[in-house]
This record gives sequence, structure tokens and C-alpha cells, in this order.
Amino acid sequence: MVITNKLKFDSPALTMGGVRVGLSRAIKILGLTVDDKLTFNEHVANVCRKALNLYKQLARAAKIHWGLNPEVSRTIYNAVVEPVIMYAASAWAPAAHKKCVRRQLDAVQRGFVQKIVKAYRTVSLNSALILAGLLPLDLRIQEAADLYEIKRGLSQRVIGNREVEKPVSFLDMPHPAHGGELSFAHLTGEGEPDQPDGQSLHIYTDGSKIEGKVGAALSVQINNTETESHQLRLDSVCSVYQAELLALERATALAAESAAQECSIFCDSRSALETVVNNVSLHPIAFKVRQNMTTSNIPPKKLKLFWVKAHIGVEGNERADSLAKDAALRPQGEVDYDRFPVSYAKRQLRLNTLGEWNRRYQSGTTASITRMFFPCALEAYRVVRKMRPFGIQTQVLTGHGGLSEYLHRFKCKESPSCTCDPDVPESVPHILFECPVFGREREDLQQKLGVNVGMRTVAGIMQGRKREEFMSFAGRVMEAVCKRNSSNAIER
Repeated sequence: MVITNKLKFDSPALTMGGVRVGLSRAIKILGLTVDDKLTFNEHVANVCRKALNLYKQLARAAKIHWGLNPEVSRTIYNAVVEPVIMYAASAWAPAAHKKCVRRQLDAVQRGFVQKIVKAYRTVSLNSALILAGLLPLDLRIQEAADLYEIKRGLSQRVIGNREVEKPVSFLDMPHPAHGGELSFAHLTGEGEPDQPDGQSLHIYTDGSKIEGKVGAALSVQINNTETESHQLRLDSVCSVYQAELLALERATALAAESAAQECSIFCDSRSALETVVNNVSLHPIAFKVRQNMTTSNIPPKKLKLFWVKAHIGVEGNERADSLAKDAALRPQGEVDYDRFPVSYAKRQLRLNTLGEWNRRYQSGTTASITRMFFPCALEAYRVVRKMRPFGIQTQVLTGHGGLSEYLHRFKCKESPSCTCDPDVPESVPHILFECPVFGREREDLQQKLGVNVGMRTVAGIMQGRKREEFMSFAGRVMEAVCKRNSSNAIER
């Protein structure tokens, strides 16, 4: 295969044993199909074909009114379909911007999300994605590629001048035969632990995040009397987990430098302690803690780690907690640690993805009924994950169901009008907010909610705590309409 930007070039003539070796237009390497123009069109076609075969099997078992539970369909999509399509996304992500590739990805995703929300096949991709709470595939692919670049330290578009917290290289890890077994004990009782002699150190550590600021601290005590304290401030993008580990790193370094033969370090973060004692953990701060402990445990010195339950009356732990909060809230100045965690990069990438998705959703020509309930994709993404609409609720939120207006579009009913007025089409806004047939139920709902139910207020209702009561009313109305239209069709 020849890869070149030249429009005209001489193909090399290769022979082996007198037999000419032909050039290939595409090569499959570790599951990624690379073509000679680096368009990755063939790779996209292959993975989409594979995903469509999975969809055909799913479609047999997931119908609108029966079959697989929507959550089972969601699990199959998240665990099987997305990984198949997003494989090696960092290599071919630029191809996802092309319209031809996006059309293929949308065609695959549309079928799956319709099964997840139990929607009719005529429901648009925009509506189905909003109700399923899933992101467009091309945006997910770009998100995965950006995260890969950030982890490798190759991208600054999201993180600016900050540096990512990179894992320790395997080459720097000690040989398993040289690494001792580390452990920590549990201290669950109330009161201060005993200090048998005046040469024993007790160091209490803690981390805190308050008002978007992060701090860590340690309190050094001898005979239950604080002899010194240290406060550390981290960048605001750091996590409490990093603060807890940083406090442990400074505590173990202090223990290594101390002349005391025995030292006990107390921490109320069990996750941080478990990371430290895990010899295969590649976390850079935990790696430094283990190095400090190796130095501190050289005989006759001895260092022990303890997990103490937070806020049970241990004075040293409460003191460390107070110092950590003060460190987080102290005036701005130089920070002691500023490498951001991967979780921060994921949050920023997800916010960027949601922003682009919202732009597409609001500027699209489809999903007009869904936009009436969810005008903003960002709010919908937060709300839908709590309600998981499917079946009759999906018909309400999309307008694709047993309504006269919808049935008339596909010549399943002669007239799109409602039974209340021959000149008014039977649509979702009409039956929910205007139709006098359901006037009594609507009035009862308004009295219960304390708000007028209409097109201007429905978006606010869907975002608040009164959402379940409104959706219950909407479901009953839609069921009555569908039953009425179904019986009329049977009579004809």
C-alpha cells in the first residue's frame, strides 16, 4: 500500500521469487482498517455493518409493547455496540466530521435508541437521543479521541497550560520481589489512640474541598499535644482524593525525616489508604508515599498506617479536618500541587460535548414536540436519566403514537381532527393543554400543581419536582386517546 499526498506518483514494482507483488488499497491492523487515502471510510463501513447485525438481532426481541426491557437494550448498547464502533477512535476521529460518516453513524444509532425508549420507527434521532439520554456517536468518538490525547499530554485545547496527572511508568516501579507487603489497620473506636512513650509520633491527615477550593493538612502530635501543623493548598481543579493522598505523602516524608523510632499516621480516607497499600497502583502520589514508607520502615524505625472513621470524636482527626478547610479557604497564592486528575478532563470534555449537542438539538428541524418539553439538551440530559421514559410516555414526548394527526399522516385515519372539534387536529399540545374532553382532569392537575399547565409552563414543570404528576396525567390522556382511536379503527 502506498500512502502519499501526490496526485501523480509511480507505483513501486515489487517482486518476490520472480512473482510480482500487487499493492493493496487497504490493510487491517489490529482491527483498524487503514486505506491508502487515510479516509477510514472502509473502517467505518465495516464497524457500522457489524453494529447493524447486532441491531437486527436486538430488533427481534425488543418491540414497542413487549419484549426486552428498555434497560436491557441500553446495557447492550453501552456494553457492546458503542465499544464496537468506537474501537481505535483516537486514530480515525477526524473522519467522524465528514457528513457521509456521520450519516452512517446516525443510521446505526437511531435504531438502537428507538429500541431503548420504545419509540416508533418514525421518531427522529434528535428526539430519541434526548429521551434515551445518550450522546451522538460522532461526538462520543471525538470525546474519546480528545481524552486519549490529554492522557498522552498531546492536547492543550481543554486543559490550557495545566499538566495532567500521569501514572508512573512501569519502568520506575520496584520489582515485585523487592516490594514489601503494605497494610493499614482500622481504628473505629472513639477517643484518642494511646501513645506509649514520648518518642512516638501521631500524624493526622485530611483533605477538604469547600466552595470549589481544595486543601490538605496534617497535625503532628506527641503525647496528644500538637507540636506542629502543615497546611497545603491544591489547584481548584484537583479532587479531595488527591488532597488526601498529598497529605499522606507529606506525612510519610515527615516521618522519614523524624528521629522518632515509631510513627503512626491516621487518615479518614479509606480509598486513599487502599491505593497506597496497593503495590501495583500507578498513581504518582501513592508511588511517592510507598517510597517514603520504605525509607521510614528501615529498622529500628517503624511506620504504621491507620484508617480512622471521620467525625466520631477523635480530636486529632477533627483538628486535621479544620486545618484542611482553612487551607482550602486561605487567600490565593502559590499552590502546592496543581496537576489535574483525569476526572476533571472528562468533565470538561463532557461539558463541551453537551454544548455542541445542544446547539444541534436547538437548531435542528426535527423533534419539535420534544423541544416543547425539553428546550435545552443540557437540562434534558440531567432530567431524563431520572425518569427513563418509554412506551406511552415516549408517545407523549415525541408526538408519534395513536393520535389522529399522526395516524392521518400515514393514511391510517381519514381525518386528523379531534373529537371535540372537526377543525382542530388531535396533537399532543391540543390533548394536554386545550381539549375540553380532558378539561376536568386538567383542572384537577392544575389545582394540585399550583400552576397553569400550558405550552409556556410545561418546560419548567418537566425540570421540577412536579414532573411525575404531570407525566402521570399525560400518560392517562394519551392512553385514552390511543384506545379511542383504536376502537374507531376496529369499528370501521
